[in-house]
Amino acid sequence: MNDFAFHRPKDLASAVATQKKSTEGKYLGGGQSLLPVMKLGLAAPTDLVALSGIAELKGIRLDGKELVVGAGSTHAEVAASAEVRKAIPALAELAGHIGDPQVRNRGTLGGSLAHDDPAADYPAAVLALGATVVTDRRRIAADAYFKGMFETALASDEVITSVRFPVPEKAAYAKFPHPASRFALVGVFVAKGPAGVRVAVTGAGPSVFRTVEMEKALAARFAPDAIASLAVPSVGLTGDAFGSAEYRAHLVGVMARRAVASCA
Repeated sequence: MNDFAFHRPKDLASAVATQKKSTEGKYLGGGQSLLPVMKLGLAAPTDLVALSGIAELKGIRLDGKELVVGAGSTHAEVAASAEVRKAIPALAELAGHIGDPQVRNRGTLGGSLAHDDPAADYPAAVLALGATVVTDRRRIAADAYFKGMFETALASDEVITSVRFPVPEKAAYAKFPHPASRFALVGVFVAKGPAGVRVAVTGAGPSVFRTVEMEKALAARFAPDAIASLAVPSVGLTGDAFGSAEYRAHLVGVMARRAVASCA
């Protein structure tokens, strides 16, 4: 790991100003995504700007028909939140099964979404629920936020401040976890809400994606057997030592049916 300057700003404005002044700085949330990448030599920032102490990025609350989760909220806080459990139980369940206790108590919602690992859990929830990613300067709809593998719509000095989740009528997440990392080998989040039925898949490809055919079938009849005959093409899906592209395509169907069944 290369040398770097460490900054701990007291507020959001100071954090953004520090990042803009750096040569090749990175924001640091809980460090569960960025630090491993740095240890592998895949990133060598000149500056790390810590966000963990900024109160503006904390908090979980209901705002009308939306659940607002601060970007600095840890996975453990999301999982334990009474507001989340009441409004979107599936989101609390998802957060409670991310990684291990250390990861859940250090990693943050904002850090996960900014890093955008193709096998991360939160992107599936954000996309399926039609959430809005709020930054220090704008609001980004979920469908416009995820651009590709480790690629988002964020500018280099832009900070996620919160995520606004529309409260769905029903939702559930089903994941087939990687045996070591607990990332999603395949994870499917199904939601029925203000934007209709949305089905988002993580872990199966280079980035989270929606399955439109499943959405249409479930909009007509919301039941597991409504999508039983639908096959997800394996072309473009990830294949590795833990599962071929064909196996992941099969798992998408299995996890989707389990998620729909859980919604009941």
